[in-house]
Amino acid sequence: MVTSVTVIIYLPIGLNILVNESEEQLMERASSTPLIVGAKGSSLDLVINTLYFEPADFDELTMLAVDKIYETGFAVPIPMFIKFKARSFPIVGTSIEYIYFRGLEIERGESLAVLGDCIIGSEVSEKLGLNPGDTIISSPENILDIAGIYPLKMNIVGVLKESHSPDDRAIFTDIKTAWVIEGLGHGHENLAKSEDNSVLLGVDGNNYIANAKLFQYNTISAENVDEFHFHGEQAGFPITAVIVIPNSDKDEALLMGRYISKDETSQIVKPDKAIKNLLASIFKIKGLLDSVFSIVAISTILLLGLVVMLSLRLRSREIQTMYRIGSSRFKIAELLVFEIGIIFLMSLVFSAILLTATIRYVTEFIRIFIA
Repeated sequence: MVTSVTVIIYLPIGLNILVNESEEQLMERASSTPLIVGAKGSSLDLVINTLYFEPADFDELTMLAVDKIYETGFAVPIPMFIKFKARSFPIVGTSIEYIYFRGLEIERGESLAVLGDCIIGSEVSEKLGLNPGDTIISSPENILDIAGIYPLKMNIVGVLKESHSPDDRAIFTDIKTAWVIEGLGHGHENLAKSEDNSVLLGVDGNNYIANAKLFQYNTISAENVDEFHFHGEQAGFPITAVIVIPNSDKDEALLMGRYISKDETSQIVKPDKAIKNLLASIFKIKGLLDSVFSIVAISTILLLGLVVMLSLRLRSREIQTMYRIGSSRFKIAELLVFEIGIIFLMSLVFSAILLTATIRYVTEFIRIFIA
């Protein structure tokens, strides 16, 4: 009976605390991000992927989208390429402007400097025991793809201060490093200096033609960084989204107007609006749960009443004995009410303990499991 009453008291209040805190944390990050540009499709998937680094299935953009925003002069674009992971933590390919935009500070080490460098969040450092000077290897997309891209060993140059945000569990690299992981850039031994003639198929002017035996580097170091290069125009290289920081409200309105055309292949999204739509769905579910809790509460109260009535019938001889030895009917009723009061008092105490723990750890819970 104590457990039943405790659950009935705790669940509606605890759920309300959880939903309110979730709304606050989700809206805080969304509101701090003015605009996001991405391929047309689900705006919610785009926002969740860009803000919280969660995997999502949507089309990619190219760096032309960044150039297009630069040319307007209305805003500062920050390219984002969020596709890969390293030991279950997302690898975020971006520019150094992202670090400044989020107000992230380096606790140990230094900032990104050369290709292959990465900065890790405080949670990544704590859980994996990694520090500046260590390395971390990107995870292959498909371990069964024998002809796939080699995992890249990245050099950890810095650890970020805890920010109580998804940035704590991310690995940040320059976007070019992310392109190397994608396979758009690579480094290999210099064919002109190679002592193994078996890797050379032929020479066409200044171009050397190699076979599959050519060794490709999976680590970028000071010794081989000059051997890494990209094939193709970088303007056509992929990104998943662009975080856009307008210079003013007027520039924001002018920029958004450029994405209204039906022929436009990309979309511009206000993250706070997308998150509000998500929260509206959550509140609908919460309303349904509140109705369920109300029905369960009424059922529990009726059940408790039945248990009390059955208890009184089973204890009828005990009550008669108390009456015969001199207890008044009022005193007997008082004792029975006192017993029921103890049950509700214990339930209130346990509910208070659970609610105190919920309030104490709700922020951490949401940060880990939701936000």
